[in-house]
Amino acid sequence: MDVKYDKIGIDYNLTRKADPFLTQQLLHHLNPKKNGIYLDIGCGTGNYTNELQKKGFQFIGIDPSEKMLEEARSKNKDIEWKIGTAEHSGLPDNYVDGIVGSLTIHHWTDLKTAFLELKRVLKPNGNMVIFTSTPEQMEGYWLNHYFPKMLLDSINQMPTLESVKSAMKDTGITFLGTENYFIKPDLQDQFLYCGKQNPELYFNEQVRHGISSFSSLANQKEVKQGLIDLKKDIHSGKFDEITQTYQNNLGDYLYILGKKSNE
Repeated sequence: MDVKYDKIGIDYNLTRKADPFLTQQLLHHLNPKKNGIYLDIGCGTGNYTNELQKKGFQFIGIDPSEKMLEEARSKNKDIEWKIGTAEHSGLPDNYVDGIVGSLTIHHWTDLKTAFLELKRVLKPNGNMVIFTSTPEQMEGYWLNHYFPKMLLDSINQMPTLESVKSAMKDTGITFLGTENYFIKPDLQDQFLYCGKQNPELYFNEQVRHGISSFSSLANQKEVKQGLIDLKKDIHSGKFDEITQTYQNNLGDYLYILGKKSNE
């Protein structure tokens, strides 16, 4: 993972900015206190870590990519940035008051090991907020029509909600529930389904570069043809018919909420 993100870390921040609504929802579910210490696991270039810190809360950012962390340090030297993973954070026991992880859980090599580690560093009664998407949700993206192999590869690396819930239960983290998120037209963080209502975004090479699925060399032939077909369907009006078949109420992404019980 770190090698891939070392590569796309260049210019990553041009299109991947902390979205105000997503930031607010992370805060809402985390419910942090001003005197606490919080962890952003898989923080990348620290966009959300930085925005959360600006709200007056102390954060630590951990990521396996040194390239990403270099970018994060250049934006805010008041945050402690550390090399590490969800499975091996390097933090002491009962050290943080809460944990957030945004679009990172699919990079964890072992869910149970990761949740055991995160539970270890989390104080009793600490909240955990994971922003992600599930395979079921991703099967509802109209992107499947134009980039089927790319989406299948992306779907295959996503843990199911049931597997996440099971890993949380097995490691003693209380599952509190989920909250669905539907892509908003003014989304500022241009991740995979950012163009749900604005497909022209995918014609922007910088946007595609900031999305690991699109920037993967393995997908380049399909992406090129898919973009040709997408442009043709937008002009003909067929695109609207295709997207109608993908409408659903599952949400495009979701927050998975957990808590470490008071032991």
